[in-house]
Amino acid sequence: MPADESSRPTLRDTLRGNVLGLGLTSFFADVAGEMMYPLLPAFLTSVLGASAAFLGLVEGVAESTASLVKLAGGWLADRFGVRKPLAVWGYAVAAAARPVLALVAAPWQLLVARAADRAGKGVRGPPRDALLSSSVDPSRRGVAFGFNRAMDNAGAVVGPLVAAGLMSLWAGGYRRVFALSAIPGVLSVLAIARLTREVAPGRGAEDAGDEALQGREGPGRGAGYEADRVITAAESAPPRFSLPEMGGPFRGYLAAVFLFTLGNSSDAFLLLRAGQLGVSAAAIPLLWAAFNLSKTTWSLPGGVLSDRLGPRRSILWGWGLYVLVYVGFALAGRTWHAWALFVVYGLFYGLTEAPERAYVAHMAPEKARGRAYGTFHFVVGVAALPASLLFGAVWEWASPEAAFLVGAAMGLLAAALLLLLTPRRPAPIAPPA
Repeated sequence: MPADESSRPTLRDTLRGNVLGLGLTSFFADVAGEMMYPLLPAFLTSVLGASAAFLGLVEGVAESTASLVKLAGGWLADRFGVRKPLAVWGYAVAAAARPVLALVAAPWQLLVARAADRAGKGVRGPPRDALLSSSVDPSRRGVAFGFNRAMDNAGAVVGPLVAAGLMSLWAGGYRRVFALSAIPGVLSVLAIARLTREVAPGRGAEDAGDEALQGREGPGRGAGYEADRVITAAESAPPRFSLPEMGGPFRGYLAAVFLFTLGNSSDAFLLLRAGQLGVSAAAIPLLWAAFNLSKTTWSLPGGVLSDRLGPRRSILWGWGLYVLVYVGFALAGRTWHAWALFVVYGLFYGLTEAPERAYVAHMAPEKARGRAYGTFHFVVGVAALPASLLFGAVWEWASPEAAFLVGAAMGLLAAALLLLLTPRRPAPIAPPA
């Protein structure tokens, strides 16, 4: 790790190469996804005639598929020692699945298309994060992930606005919007295919310096050296789905993340609460866009803060802010409270999304990083399934206020667990075998 600030890569140097390419990829992919996602409930129920219960089944199957495939995607990235081809394939599957929604004629067909979309996301997530973490100096991982999340969230602002504009031109034109989502989907595939290069495990920025960081050719090596290097028999041994090699702190981190996610409901409940506080149905999309704009604004500063304070401390600050926001939703009584809380909630994402991913890279050995990210995303996905069920049950049987207070309490417990089970500074990353 760089010894002082002067030896750290500059922000401008960091936001180039794979970081820029993957950022553009995330932006276009999220534009495509968010053009489709806000319209799905109405399309499924009003056009295809499905029930609200079937909508819950669709989303449950979609998230379960993504969680399971993420675990496999991380394992495959480590097994074959490459990340980019898997990520490209995942983005391509999702880009192909979304426009298919324009052709579906029955609810079960939408379920299949939605599951395929989430399978593509599951395959691409771990290898993309592993590639990104290996493409920058360790001291700049927070910035790299912060930029990626900022671009992703920017797509989440643009996508709904594009969909709203198209729907204003074509009343009830769901299928046209779904078909046009193919355009940003294809752009996301082109961005990752043309603007990024492979960085094989063991040849990350911490080993190859600026050569790997910016994709320059080193003495005696062609531009495709990392992708084309010969993998030895020892390196090609199939990696196992095992956590012991990650160490106890990594397992403790996963336990804390699982508990936190278990208390973190679907954001749909926050929108429902906003409606209770007086935000009109017509204003909900604007509220959602404002929320994503806040996430975009804070993602890169949150990554910079992570690099300066350390990801663990940034996560703790973010989780503390989450607790305050959930208490705020429990106590809120006016319409403007909902707007203010959603904007502050975007800051929570800025303080946590990049640091949570950077912390994985700090604790996982380079050659196990695909599995580490796959396991991390899997744990988050598995916990998200019962989280919304638990939140909805408390909402229904007690009150919305009680549900938010339970979520806040679980956030506090998760922060305490993170303090107890993870070190202030992770142990140095083990060198490749």
